Amino acid sequence: MWKIRSILLFFFLSLTLCFGKTQNQKIVAFAQDTMANDFRKAQVYEVRDALLPYAYIKFVYSDAEGRTSLLIKQIEKFIDQKVDLLIIGTNDADAVVPVVSKAYKNGIPVIILDRGINGDDYTTFINSDNMKIGRLGAQYIAKELQGKGRVLLFEGLPKADVTKLRSQGFLEELKKYKQIKVIKRTGNYLRRDAIIEMEKLIKEGIKVDAIFSESDSMLSGVRSALKHYNIDPSSIIMVGCDYTSEAQKAIIEGSQSGSVLFPLAGKQAAQTAIAILNKQSVSKRIVIPVQLITSDLAREVPPVF
Repeated sequence: MWKIRSILLFFFLSLTLCFGKTQNQKIVAFAQDTMANDFRKAQVYEVRDALLPYAYIKFVYSDAEGRTSLLIKQIEKFIDQKVDLLIIGTNDADAVVPVVSKAYKNGIPVIILDRGINGDDYTTFINSDNMKIGRLGAQYIAKELQGKGRVLLFEGLPKADVTKLRSQGFLEELKKYKQIKVIKRTGNYLRRDAIIEMEKLIKEGIKVDAIFSESDSMLSGVRSALKHYNIDPSSIIMVGCDYTSEAQKAIIEGSQSGSVLFPLAGKQAAQTAIAILNKQSVSKRIVIPVQLITSDLAREVPPVF
């Protein structure tokens, strides 16, 4: 089924790019890791909506369905079609480096969005301080636990730089607390994967006092699993990341303790794309601030989507 969807998507993009481009029109293409992740999908749509007022820009995107090999093929396709600018959301900091470098060296401006790569051949990198995200979650949890307890760290995609940095910031902060024990599980930033892993823990009789999830999507899966086994989510300190509308609701209701607001940065990517297409210089690195949202701020601060 995925092969059929991929072929149809490539066919559609080919028609769009080959026959849909008018004189003086610019093509902005977003090669996204997956649209199955709520955050990644909202990110694409925020770029799309931010570019709508610019009639001379045609926006297209691809969905790699979480598969690095397909993401590379889709970027190759955009290079062959000579798009005017590429936005890339990757799932692997190393594997995409050669194809991203190829695009850049072929004269296509490249915006690396959110998740970084281990290379320098790109125009600009827009992201937030992921080490700080981990530290914020750890500081809050350590304070609430009064320096002792068992904490579950729910990690995202193992090969994504954001996962490594969030985990590093979190673990480094908690090293200060000798009576806090950390266990780790991987949820790949997906709700369903978090449900599976949380159910395994529950069946094994492993109890935790707090959870730091590197995305709110995974924390939503955690809550679903807890409720299925009649465990009150409010009995566990839980901090997520992204600050989605679902997380905001859970924080207000008391079934989630907090979330680190991690902006989609789609608007910033669109604004940067416009500047680049207009031959304006942009910084090699653009950092978007992050903020821990708890019950005292949840009613005032709007969610990222």
